Amino acid sequence: MIRNLVEFAYTGSITINKNNVQNLLSAANLLEVLKVRDACCKFLDRNMDESNCLGIHCFAEVHACTELMQHAKTFVLKHFQEIIESDEFTSIPEAKLVEILASDDLVVDKEETIFMAALKWLKAQERVPKSFDQVLKHVRLPLLTPYFLHDVVMRTPAVTESAECRALVEEAKTWHLLPDRRDTSAGHRMRSRRSAGTTQVIVSVGGEDDKVVMRSVEFWDPITTVWKTLACLPFAVSKHGLVVSGQGKLYMAGGEYPDGSASRAMWRYDPVLNAWHEMAGMNVCRSELGLVMLDGCVYAVGGWEGRSRLDSVERYDPETNSWQFVPPLKMAVTSPAVVAYDGALYVTGGAILEDGDGIELVQRYDNKTGQWTEMASMLIPRSGSAACVVDGSIYVVGGWHASTENTNKVERYDVARNTWEFVSCMCERRYRPAAANIGGRMYVLGGEEGLDRHHDTIECYDPLTDTWAIAGYLTSSRSWLSAAPITIRTDMGRERTSCT
Repeated sequence: MIRNLVEFAYTGSITINKNNVQNLLSAANLLEVLKVRDACCKFLDRNMDESNCLGIHCFAEVHACTELMQHAKTFVLKHFQEIIESDEFTSIPEAKLVEILASDDLVVDKEETIFMAALKWLKAQERVPKSFDQVLKHVRLPLLTPYFLHDVVMRTPAVTESAECRALVEEAKTWHLLPDRRDTSAGHRMRSRRSAGTTQVIVSVGGEDDKVVMRSVEFWDPITTVWKTLACLPFAVSKHGLVVSGQGKLYMAGGEYPDGSASRAMWRYDPVLNAWHEMAGMNVCRSELGLVMLDGCVYAVGGWEGRSRLDSVERYDPETNSWQFVPPLKMAVTSPAVVAYDGALYVTGGAILEDGDGIELVQRYDNKTGQWTEMASMLIPRSGSAACVVDGSIYVVGGWHASTENTNKVERYDVARNTWEFVSCMCERRYRPAAANIGGRMYVLGGEEGLDRHHDTIECYDPLTDTWAIAGYLTSSRSWLSAAPITIRTDMGRERTSCT
């Protein structure tokens, strides 16, 4: 190899073939003969196929050939289903297998293919790794069919013999058994790979700006930051509630019409048909209500019916398409922030006076006992705030109170300890925003800072770093909107320009 490089220095030419390319690249890289190194990389790139791409990727990584390494990895991810039939696949180290399985860009027809590939790799190892759970946790078990999970995964010895693997299986079983609690455990294992033809997005519905009430329905992809439109609401509305069911259907209830009257209507959005359908109306007209999905049913909490605040709570059963009252709140509120977690409703803050001033009260409804309990109060009073469950904690953001006005303060509730604590503040003050959890991060949309300033920004909170950042923009400034995470086909919607 050294002789070839010396001859190249005098003649400017060198022969590269399959027999010498790796040794030649190593020598050229060591001696910093960059032209030869780059020529070797191009040769390997041109001769890459399913039988050698893994080896080329690892070889390029060792020699810090970044461009070749990335090209090879892209090839591996794109042709994974063919690569798992090659001898190279079973010989890769565990760390490289984990890197491949963890990628959202891995192209497969179904997640079951990935589990079988991991099992094939495991069986080929001379010594069974004690840490197979480190591989298995990158197989997105919740995306397997329940039948495959039961018939194949739960009968695999490497899984049943490991407590860590069994815990991953239990997580997947819970995902299937309790679909309406999925947003409280949304992590990378629950996120569809891009090749699945679906993506998780945030749907934004209605809202108002300068008293112009909207009927738009749009969704935003946090990865591409692109907005697309869906079927519009049948009427303009704001101050409504929005939830998503475990089956991926949206439910919108209540709200205020442009003439100021409250609505009792309930509509369901079907993402397969891209259409809204009217369901049975609530027993009471409600605007500024809290709407939440709990244990398969939709709960409408408090609100304003046109003359007074409401303490009534009613429950909608999708199976019977009917509403019935449940025990009322301990205190009537409008504009509360409501979430469901672990079989209970949490109603945080809200307004009890005519001027809309907020309170710090937290009311909890236990679905098993049907009882309301007053929990530890928030650190500051709020009305018109938004709430979200992220990684097992309840976050309340923004809102208004006479003493604090519009706020950017954020607090987190520890359910087990019944305590509140402040976390990092948002970048902007927000009253009447919307919030949604995708991939273990909280996104806060819109809101207003004053009567004459509505926000078009979207902020993202990362609980691991306790930091906020502007992640995107709405297509127009607004408050009193609602938002929910939903998995949708990538070919749905009509693209529109974002206000970037």
